[in-house]
Amino acid sequence: MSSLNYIHRYEPAPLPAVGPAKAGPVLLLHGTGGNENDLLPIGRQLAPGSALLSPRGDVSEHGMPRFFRRFGEGIFDLDDVARRTNALADFIIAAGSRYGFATNQLTALGYSNGANIAASLLLLRPEVLARAVLLRPMVVLQPDQLPDLSGKQIILLSGRSDPIVPVDHPPRLAGQFRRAGARVELHWLETGHQLTDEDLAQAARFMASA
Repeated sequence: MSSLNYIHRYEPAPLPAVGPAKAGPVLLLHGTGGNENDLLPIGRQLAPGSALLSPRGDVSEHGMPRFFRRFGEGIFDLDDVARRTNALADFIIAAGSRYGFATNQLTALGYSNGANIAASLLLLRPEVLARAVLLRPMVVLQPDQLPDLSGKQIILLSGRSDPIVPVDHPPRLAGQFRRAGARVELHWLETGHQLTDEDLAQAARFMASA
């Protein structure tokens, strides 16, 4: 089976370049029920000079695309998480070869389920990401052995009144990344699970400083 078997959108970096392209290429990972088109406007807003790669999750939950299976809210099929994380990493590598971008410069921008699969990529296949913007992430994996994330930059943006993400999860996830050697920011926003202008402002600042 082809490693490019994910339905996806790829938008090359604009020519002539528009705005700074310091963040390099950006991987866009949608939330449950989203698709490959959802985050393209946000990606282009945050990284106007970057190439954008946006796959659609290949798991269907009652007709809603996701990146891995779960048994219920916050109850994950960990074998499937590992399998889908490796499949997505292979897709990213194949896409880099096909479209001509370097994965060692790739920033993941993930929301909700997309943030969780991005976190899993960092923990299981860290070679495919340089940075990550995790919007409303939670703890999915707790590996016995953490990878070496030295040099990785990660920002977690969490809502204080999020009804989906348990309040202890963002600091636990940030702690995992820090113990692995990553440079980590955790910001609490006065919101729930939905995205806000403050999310975009924090993400834009993070990506511009890369």
